Amino acid sequence: MKLSGLLAVFLLLCANRGGFGISHPRPACRYPPSQWCRSLEIAIECKVQKQCMEVNATRPKQAVPPVSVTLYYESLCPACRVFISQQLFPTWTMLQDIMTVTLVPYGNAKEVPSANSPFTCQHGEPECRGNLIEACIIHLTGHSALHIIYCMESAADVLKAAQPCLQLYAPSVSWSSVDSCVKGDLGYRLMHDNAAMTRALNPAHTHVPWVTFNGEYTEENEDKAMSSLFHLVCQLYKGVKPPACTGARVRLDRSFC
Repeated sequence: MKLSGLLAVFLLLCANRGGFGISHPRPACRYPPSQWCRSLEIAIECKVQKQCMEVNATRPKQAVPPVSVTLYYESLCPACRVFISQQLFPTWTMLQDIMTVTLVPYGNAKEVPSANSPFTCQHGEPECRGNLIEACIIHLTGHSALHIIYCMESAADVLKAAQPCLQLYAPSVSWSSVDSCVKGDLGYRLMHDNAAMTRALNPAHTHVPWVTFNGEYTEENEDKAMSSLFHLVCQLYKGVKPPACTGARVRLDRSFC
C-alpha cells in the first residue's frame, strides 16, 4: 500500500478509536483521510502536520518527469468504468508520486450544430449529461477530481452519485457551482475542448477506454494497461523506482495513538 494510503488508514483509526469506556474526540476536519496531506492548510485543520511531514520526507525526489497518463473515456461506458475503478484509480493511489493523470470525458460522442443538444453520445442523453458533469467537476476540483470521478464511476448509478461524491471529496466546492457549469457556457466550452482533444488524437481513437502514455498511443501499451496498469507505469518511469514498484520496505517513525 502507498505511504499516503497507509497514513490515511493509520490516522483514521486514531481518529475513530475508543475503548474501555473512554471517548476520544475526532479531529475537527471536513476532509476524508485521503486528502489530509494534500496541503499544509488541510494538514493543520486535521491536526496531522507531523505525520504528513514524515510521508513527504520519504517520497522520491523527482529528477525525471512523472509518467503522464491520459484517459479518453465516456461516463457510462461499462469498459471505461471497469478501467477507472479497477486499474486507474488503484494505480494512481499507489504511484501518484511518479504519475500524472488527465481525464477527458467525451469518447465516441459527436459534436453537432444544434442549440438544444450540441452533443450526441453513444449511450444516449444520460451519458452526455454524465460527461458534462464530470468535465465540470474535473475543472472545478483540481487535485480531488480523480477521487470524485472514481467514486462516481464505481457507484451503482453514476449520475446520482455525483453530488454525494463531490461533497465527500471536495467539501469546499458547492454543488451549485457544478450545476451552474453544467447549465452554462463554461460546461459547453469544456466539452468543446474535450471534443477537440479527442479529434486530435493520432492515431485516431477507435474505441474507449483509450489511453495514452506521455502523449503517445501504442496497442502494446494499451494491452498492458488493461491487464496491469500498475506494472506498466513502474516500467515506463525512468527515475529511481519508488518502494511500491520494488517492494522495498520503508520505515517510518513509530508513533501510536
